[in-house]
Amino acid sequence: MLPLLTQNHHGRQAITCQYRCNNACSHDAPNTSDNEYFGDVVRDVVRRRGMLKAGAVFAAAGAGVTALGGTAAADTKDQFAPDTKDQAVDAQGRRPGRDGLNFDSVAPNTEDRIVTPEGYDQAVVIRWGDAVLPGAPRFDFDKQTAAAQAKQFGFNNDFCGLVPLGWNRWLMGSNHEYTSETFMFKGYNADNPTEEQVRIGWAGHGFSVVVVEKDFWSGKLVPRLDRHYNRRITVTTEFAFDGPAAGSKYLQTSVDKTGRKVFGTFGNCAGGVTPWGTILSGEENFDGYYANSGTASTDPRVTRYGKPGKTSTRKWERFDKRFDIAQEPNEFNRSGWIVEIDPHDPRSTPVKHTALGRFKHEGCTIRVARDGRVVAYMGDDERFDYVYKFVSNGRIRHGNSQRAREENKKLLSDGTLYVAKFTGDSPASEIDGSGKLPSDGEFDGTGEWIPLANGNKSFVDGFTAEEVYVFTRLAADKVGATKMDRPEDIEANPKTGRVYAALTNNTDRGVAAGKEGPTEINPRVNNKHGHVLEWEERGNDPTATKFSWKLFLVCGDPSSADTYFGGYDKTQVSPISCPDNVAFDKRGNLWISTDGNALKSNDGLFAVPTEGRYRGRVKQFLTVPKGAETCGPVIENDFVLVSVQHPGELTGASADNPLSHWPDGGNSQPRPSVVAVWPRRGSICD
Repeated sequence: MLPLLTQNHHGRQAITCQYRCNNACSHDAPNTSDNEYFGDVVRDVVRRRGMLKAGAVFAAAGAGVTALGGTAAADTKDQFAPDTKDQAVDAQGRRPGRDGLNFDSVAPNTEDRIVTPEGYDQAVVIRWGDAVLPGAPRFDFDKQTAAAQAKQFGFNNDFCGLVPLGWNRWLMGSNHEYTSETFMFKGYNADNPTEEQVRIGWAGHGFSVVVVEKDFWSGKLVPRLDRHYNRRITVTTEFAFDGPAAGSKYLQTSVDKTGRKVFGTFGNCAGGVTPWGTILSGEENFDGYYANSGTASTDPRVTRYGKPGKTSTRKWERFDKRFDIAQEPNEFNRSGWIVEIDPHDPRSTPVKHTALGRFKHEGCTIRVARDGRVVAYMGDDERFDYVYKFVSNGRIRHGNSQRAREENKKLLSDGTLYVAKFTGDSPASEIDGSGKLPSDGEFDGTGEWIPLANGNKSFVDGFTAEEVYVFTRLAADKVGATKMDRPEDIEANPKTGRVYAALTNNTDRGVAAGKEGPTEINPRVNNKHGHVLEWEERGNDPTATKFSWKLFLVCGDPSSADTYFGGYDKTQVSPISCPDNVAFDKRGNLWISTDGNALKSNDGLFAVPTEGRYRGRVKQFLTVPKGAETCGPVIENDFVLVSVQHPGELTGASADNPLSHWPDGGNSQPRPSVVAVWPRRGSICD
């Protein structure tokens, strides 16, 4: 039996909740609208169905799982049906189908190391404190300075992306979501941090760009101190607002009366690499960085995003007044955006795109439509919040030249911002919150994209365009968007065009007073384990305003009746809990990293085919060290990258009492890192 860990009800450690999201799940969810909940949608679908198939049971409230090819809209049903063709036995007597996932699954564990399948090697690429810029000093845990940290790899890296340079060299971009000061400084006093500790924290946030190259002799991915590309972005780096809300009165402060220049980025979670070679990063849990030394705000334009207390978690407001909304009310509005960074030019000014709306952005991924317009998919990672997309007005310019890149960097500044509304298609009597499948064996339905704004035109009654962009959550409330169970990473399958969204969990569903109960698209109450949603845009056109959806996975213990794995035999799958980030390999297999495993095991990276006879066969590829989160997966032909965030972040642990010594071993302090894993022979998907 695995040892029990001290966790919150969703599985994440309490200390992680404190530093990462200001204990968001311990407070009331900010969405108090009467909009329909995805779980209710799923329940309505089931109610219009007959009796449940014998043995076909699954939980989907917080983890939208469903087999493809169900009762989607008539005009999309056939194209949405999965390929279930078998494949012949290969020369070794195996029947691998098309997935190529021939590794042996890693068993759940609580070890203080990365555990991979037999036949794979691993190595740290870069860790907190390693040099990024020439002249960076060697990391010394006991002698940290802000000046040194500004040249070193930051803390708690999350998203990781690779931009090819050729000849097995890449620009690797990593964001640094948050700092956990109690793990950074011995004797840390959370009530009275020193100014130098605060400034080290500022430098530990933001973003790193590092040149990496593959060493063919060892297989390792090696960072290089490249003065032409390497870069650190911190809380004090200058950014520019662009798009229709740039210059808005809601973005103007006493320091920036133009509303066009802002300093820093923090709370950055997932992101994406654009087809034109830039990197996107989502500002997520920003509210905990702000204090309100004045009277508690009742303005929904503030409270819909959080409720800053008298002091912030890190006390930044003591050293920069912009972090006190009583002194700088609009500074709060200058966080919560998608930022775009050009890794090819370390002198370029990063941009915050107002056209993509303001909320707790998990990330942003891009798909190019047949007509050349680009589509961005985004999730608002909060209980009962929404799924969004953006369709550009402009069209992509092909080519890898700097001129083409400069033109394409304008694409996310002008277009239509949408929010999703999901509708179930089955009788409500079959959705009871237990996660049982409806009679047709799947949770499914249709949906539409509701336009919010395009340029200076608002489509929301009572909202100007700038209000839509700056207070996007309120605008989405107004148009009746569907409440979801913490929508996180969203990405389109490059092989099929179907879109997959990780919905991590929502333990408030059907439990918290006054909160929405189960629906067809969020079918479980007290959704501890989450689900994976799958949809196809009408005509497989990402610019379409209609779509069909299904729940692909309803996560949790496969032996539990409330789980579902795409219709695959549940005795042959790995348990999975709290899906967070998603990625795809060259065959179109979905890779899922987890955050806050509620099954008492370390978090991990999982792979699952989305097509063929093995559709839904979830296999665990690796686990990360105890207390850590798996995030930022990158799947290349011959290696996998993962970010190992907050290793050793366990209740009772601190820099004075480390409970993990990964990655350096001995009596060392744990250090967040990027890790490469590669097969000794062959490729990732042979």
